[in-house]
Amino acid sequence: MAEQPSDPNMSDYNAGQIQVLKGLEAVRKRPGMYIGSTSARGLHHLVYEVVDNSIDEAMAGHCTQVDVTIHEDNSVTVVDDGRGIPVDVHPVEKLPGVELAMTVLHAGGKFDKSSYKVSGGLHGVGVSVVNALSSFLEVEVHRNGRHYHQSYEKGIKTKELEDLGPAEGTGTRVHFVPDGEIFTETVFNLDTLSSRLRELAFLNRGLKITIRDERPDETEEESFRYEGGLAEYVTYLRGARPSVHDDVIYFEADRPEAEIELAMQYDTGFSENTHTFVNNISTHEGGAHLTGLKAALTRTINDYARRNKLFKKSDESLSGDDVREGLTCVLSVRVMEPQFEGQTKTKLGNSEVRGAVETAVNEHLAIWLDENPKAAKAIIEKSLQAARARDAARRARDLARKKNALEGGVLPGKLADCSLSDASLTEIYIVEGDSAGGSAKQGRDRSFQAILPIKGKILNVERARIDKILANVEIRAMITALGTGIREDFDIEKARYHKVIIMTDADVDGAHIRTLLLTFFFRQMRELIEAGYIYIAQPPLYRVAKGKQETYAFSESEREQIVKRLTNGKGEEARGLNIQRYKGLGEMNPDQLWNTTMDPDGRTLLQVTMESAAEADSIFSRLMGDEVEPRRAFIEKNARYVRNLDI
Repeated sequence: MAEQPSDPNMSDYNAGQIQVLKGLEAVRKRPGMYIGSTSARGLHHLVYEVVDNSIDEAMAGHCTQVDVTIHEDNSVTVVDDGRGIPVDVHPVEKLPGVELAMTVLHAGGKFDKSSYKVSGGLHGVGVSVVNALSSFLEVEVHRNGRHYHQSYEKGIKTKELEDLGPAEGTGTRVHFVPDGEIFTETVFNLDTLSSRLRELAFLNRGLKITIRDERPDETEEESFRYEGGLAEYVTYLRGARPSVHDDVIYFEADRPEAEIELAMQYDTGFSENTHTFVNNISTHEGGAHLTGLKAALTRTINDYARRNKLFKKSDESLSGDDVREGLTCVLSVRVMEPQFEGQTKTKLGNSEVRGAVETAVNEHLAIWLDENPKAAKAIIEKSLQAARARDAARRARDLARKKNALEGGVLPGKLADCSLSDASLTEIYIVEGDSAGGSAKQGRDRSFQAILPIKGKILNVERARIDKILANVEIRAMITALGTGIREDFDIEKARYHKVIIMTDADVDGAHIRTLLLTFFFRQMRELIEAGYIYIAQPPLYRVAKGKQETYAFSESEREQIVKRLTNGKGEEARGLNIQRYKGLGEMNPDQLWNTTMDPDGRTLLQVTMESAAEADSIFSRLMGDEVEPRRAFIEKNARYVRNLDI
């Protein structure tokens, strides 16, 4: 908590401005309602909620540094140099402001627009929810030249607010221990936290965020501070892909509806990497701001091309897909009262923001294009190449656009479809190889399980334009079978299955095929991932048999436990024990495949989620792109975590 000069705005933020909407006791009973889950995802959300308070201080112009520390006991401390949570007594509730913030749901300065013009976090539930779900929490405040302290256990205060004496500077320190009775996972992942903190540093130009890990095996410290803000974020996301123009296009616009900040740059790749944020919250479902951005990009680039006679035909024009090919873009808007919609509440619904973004992008992008004619010509030439590829792929795109995969088109011959037609009840297994596909077809429940075998490794869509993608036989078969179309033609309502299960061999080749399939879904059908329709099957690694008794192991440690149990601790050398290592799905009989991997009552499926679209973009680009060096660096950093590597 660094020393800061007296702030004339300090008087604008006091306990009287904390409005109260009661109801904290429900949090411990139903924690999932407030943090999403009690698994690792919810655990990390605790840190984000505390950090969000510090970020709000930064957005209000009162905080320059945030420090996050993971301690040896997996507790966490968050320290900032903001104004400090108010400690004076609330005029109505008759409690110190800090105690209200820590113990009352929906109590916070975020509801008073004179304290915070805009704020992130989840509707003010933040730090009180963290307190309720922590076995221990203490808060320290430096404010008014004094040092204050209060502690809690499971949301209940254990002592009154104490004045510990004089103090320099201002700020807040929160230290908490997640409650092991609430969370199924209590070990924090450094990379998960670092990813979000890095993102926040990019979104808040000049703010320094540091994360320290004091655990013995993970001792590490990393600081994030980006004076270039979103422009640096675009450079980070673009990675090693060569750029089409040298400088990142960047502008800020302050309008009554929203504060708008945009950074974008084109590269020689074929994927679009657009990320949008509202008040620092990732809106991966898009919304009004994204709609305005897309409309403005298409209109402005077409207008410039016509005005400068860059089209060969008078009626020529570029589509939205064309002008966004190879684009890396970050749009951040700050809205006073955001309205979130969508399945995961990450879609902006404020209609007025669309017009504000569209107008701002039209104006500023047009100026940039006029001032940078060489770069503008290069961008339009790339878009024209995309348009030509689009024309070359028209027949394949028509296949993807059909209203229903059963109308006009014929389902892939190797697809073994199910008999039920209700998509919410059906699932499709995308299986590696004809042999495994044959076993799966024989072992499945034909009423609701469809099987689509694919041959080997599909096209790497990270390195291919749309015409090449749609010319690939295996990809065309998947598009037709799933029925949704791709890219802008995608319609999730036309999905023929609500579970798309990737089932590959448990070896290096199987992992590669799985990665290629995930790259395809991420780049071309991202909405399937966002809707939670994509799963990864978990076939067993071993079959351990003794006489007529057989058991399956899904990991090395599980195999060792089974062997120990079946041999009374004598180990694998004991007679009568048969251990089979499955290197391919085709090695399993149909009944074995059903019992271990396909039976809903006994199988294990991993659901693919979109925790961080921006980080996912970066990883796919590094691992699947043309550049070798980023891939080598990733392997060197993560090689120590590899298990079961086949040689």
